[in-house]
Amino acid sequence: MKHRDKNKKKKENELGAPKKIFDNVYLLGGRIVTPSLVKGYKVYNEKIFSYDKVDYRSWTPYRSKLSAAIKNNLKQLPIKRGSSVLYLGASTGTTSSHVSDIIGPKGVVYCIEFSAQMMAKLIPVCKIRKNMIPIMADARKPESYSKYINGKVDVIYEDVAQPDQAEILIKNADVYLKKRGYAMIAIKSQSIDVTEKPEKVYDKVENILSNKFKIIQRIRLEPYEKDHLFLLLRLKH
Repeated sequence: MKHRDKNKKKKENELGAPKKIFDNVYLLGGRIVTPSLVKGYKVYNEKIFSYDKVDYRSWTPYRSKLSAAIKNNLKQLPIKRGSSVLYLGASTGTTSSHVSDIIGPKGVVYCIEFSAQMMAKLIPVCKIRKNMIPIMADARKPESYSKYINGKVDVIYEDVAQPDQAEILIKNADVYLKKRGYAMIAIKSQSIDVTEKPEKVYDKVENILSNKFKIIQRIRLEPYEKDHLFLLLRLKH
């Protein structure tokens, strides 16, 4: 047992201490990590590292567009401890589980997912992570899930690969986002118009969103995601 403890301590020392990037987001051994809300539990077979009795989950930018944005120099992360987040397109829970780590037990992430197949994988994650609320619904119809959401949210995060994803974000912001609240959106140009050059697609989406939001930062997600643009936004009013 003592030999095992020594090896564990040695491994911790080799990685070094976690370095804070944002609230509850760190660099550990060159990897982006979040302190796990549920000790020892993996969501998508990610690596877990321990330091000072805390488990840190590796957050690979090749599996998460938010992690890719952080890796590509996101300057501000409005999701923090205690935040309420509306997550559009939660899929199987990869990124939303890291959001769950960041917001902690006093926060909440409402996970909207339309696919029954994805929802079947998301629900077990939400059962273990009590701050994640799974909601099977169409993000184009925000009023349809109003009974599940407690008031306005601090942040809307959208990863919905649909041609009308800008309009979807605006509709949800009209219903659920707090005054001067934040939004983040991952734009996949090929899902909007395969015949147009990505930059022209991004310009069109930004023009739509700029009527409602101030664009704080735009980040290309290469090499982690091809033909993707990530936007950090804030409501104008």
